[in-house]
Amino acid sequence: MKIFITGGSGMLGQYLNLELHKKHEILTQYYSNPGNCTNFPNVCLDLTNFEQLKKVFNEFNPDIVIHTAAVSTPEKVDEQSSKFVYNLNVNTTAKIAELCKVSSSKMIYTSTDLVYAGYRGSFLKEDSKLIPSSLYAETKLMGEAKIKEVFDNYLILRVSLQIGFGLNHSTNNFHKLYNSLKENKSFKLYTDQFRTPLALHESAKMISSLIEMDIVSETLNFGGKERVSRYELGEILCEEGGFDKNLLIPTTMADVNLKYPVADVSLNTTKLSSFGINIEPLRNSIRTLLKENE
Repeated sequence: MKIFITGGSGMLGQYLNLELHKKHEILTQYYSNPGNCTNFPNVCLDLTNFEQLKKVFNEFNPDIVIHTAAVSTPEKVDEQSSKFVYNLNVNTTAKIAELCKVSSSKMIYTSTDLVYAGYRGSFLKEDSKLIPSSLYAETKLMGEAKIKEVFDNYLILRVSLQIGFGLNHSTNNFHKLYNSLKENKSFKLYTDQFRTPLALHESAKMISSLIEMDIVSETLNFGGKERVSRYELGEILCEEGGFDKNLLIPTTMADVNLKYPVADVSLNTTKLSSFGINIEPLRNSIRTLLKENE
């Protein structure tokens, strides 16, 4: 299949490039940082330039579009104007959906677990209360709504906390934690924020599997099996990597006056599993991450 990947130089995008090129003809998009995109057929494109975006669709004619590009964290969103964030996270998502409809392309959209109300309990299902607490999460949820307004040939993935090692310029908290532990430096971790982490390489494999299935008009929780706090995640990393747990400093969201405190957006992934998607246990994923990073 012909697959167009937006945000191909991002955290998940680079793993998608590595995984999907094995079986498919991919075209991966980047804008400011190429990441590993230059190792594959690629296009440097400002996605808010809709004429150029339309030209890419016309020339490449994708079967599937995986739309990962976004201003991608609450913190990064706060560094940009709300107009810029809305244009990329909402307007561009709507435009891609429209182009997918015209070209009969299936759209896979990566949303976020942060669209859920973070105070309504554990292992939230897809129909749980949606109360995004940040502009980032709000615009991702608006992106979901725009897609549904346009057509029904979509798959929306509410992606959980991604762990693993960023490639090239990309990084995340797990990567920073690993580096600190390796350098024998302390690291603060929340004891009161719970997620269902999923390794980046597993995410790419699972999306590759979903591509092979005829699933449309679905919204799926896309996460790991285990509900853990950030601190508990650090403990598992220490146990599997042989690091000193005393380097982990337990803290709370209130201790650091976290701007967007989200207590629990752990995901129930029963629906995802019902499609035959295998979700690796967290420890297994971390072992694989450590082995591949040796």
